[in-house]
Amino acid sequence: MSSLHVTSYGSGPLLVACHGFTQTASSWRTLTAGLQDSHTIVALDLPGHGGSSSVEANLDETASLIAEITRGNTFCLLGYSLGARVALTTALAGTRGLERSILISGTAGIADDALRTERRERDNALADAIEKQNDVPAFLEQWLNQPMFATLSPDQAGSAERYENTARGLASSLRLSGTGTQEPSWDRLSKIETPVHLISGAYDPRFVTTNTHMVRHLARGSFHIVPGAGHAVHLEQPDYTRTLISALLAT
Repeated sequence: MSSLHVTSYGSGPLLVACHGFTQTASSWRTLTAGLQDSHTIVALDLPGHGGSSSVEANLDETASLIAEITRGNTFCLLGYSLGARVALTTALAGTRGLERSILISGTAGIADDALRTERRERDNALADAIEKQNDVPAFLEQWLNQPMFATLSPDQAGSAERYENTARGLASSLRLSGTGTQEPSWDRLSKIETPVHLISGAYDPRFVTTNTHMVRHLARGSFHIVPGAGHAVHLEQPDYTRTLISALLAT
């Protein structure tokens, strides 16, 4: 299994950033503009994305790749959506050096077996369609037209970064690390020893509900709602989210 492509900038303690599906490491630039003075940003291209488009790995394998990158050094972990699934998997693994995790629009998985299987089948069918169509811009237009991105403007979406992805890479990511592949971890959240901070947008009711339940299971958890934002919190309200993350990192 190949290593992940990494973009690093800034100075200070390590903050490893894991982007969402169809994004790349570059998608963090607006948010991290005010964080790089206090932290070294280690922005990853997750498997199937950007410079890691040829890397094929599931969530557990991606967590292992993060452990290889950090090499036991202390670090904090920031993840959005797909990246939040990666971050939670890394925290559940008890990865050496991890001090705290910040999950934007994250979930502990689909608890119902039938619903999880149904989601996995939908993701696999979508992966097949992406490869067959082999037109990333057309797929991205379809992807960003979902109701969960209704409050995300075209200027905020960062399409230029998303166009760096390949159809094959995105399909691989869906098959190996899509929501349907995530093993539900609700009964294991209390065993995470490090702090886990949950963030969701006020206009994203499904994830507000999910995170409200998640924080009750965490031994050292907190939950924060960002006003005026939907699912893509860090893109829709970068200034507010940056201030919040800065405060959490300083806790």
